[in-house]
Amino acid sequence: MELELIPQSTRVEENGFGAAADIRLSQTRTFFCVMEITDQKEQESVDVSIWGSADGENWGTHPILKLPQQFYRGEARAVLELTLVPEVNFIRAGWELNRWGRVAPLPMFVLQLRLTEMAVMPLRVPHVQSSTA
Repeated sequence: MELELIPQSTRVEENGFGAAADIRLSQTRTFFCVMEITDQKEQESVDVSIWGSADGENWGTHPILKLPQQFYRGEARAVLELTLVPEVNFIRAGWELNRWGRVAPLPMFVLQLRLTEMAVMPLRVPHVQSSTA
């Protein structure tokens, strides 16, 4: 399963949320998240988060994942693990912009957030004995 919670080349100039994505068909409920910033102004930051919902309407008061705060172009990566929250059936991205300084008054970022479902992670790592000869 592949999801684009923020489509490629999305320009954001104010706080907001993306569209909801249905994850009920996910086999592993574990996703590798990559946020890419391709353009931005100076003296600003963006906080991108992922929110979860059981019904696609009520999103709660706290995100289920916050990516590291970003100031510049580049990538940020994280793993979203939802196996311990089976009630989450929908996810969406949220973003908060912050600007300081005396340059243009509006913050602006061009970014993307894509998620790729990961293979099942083992609950235990097998113990391997090594021998010295």
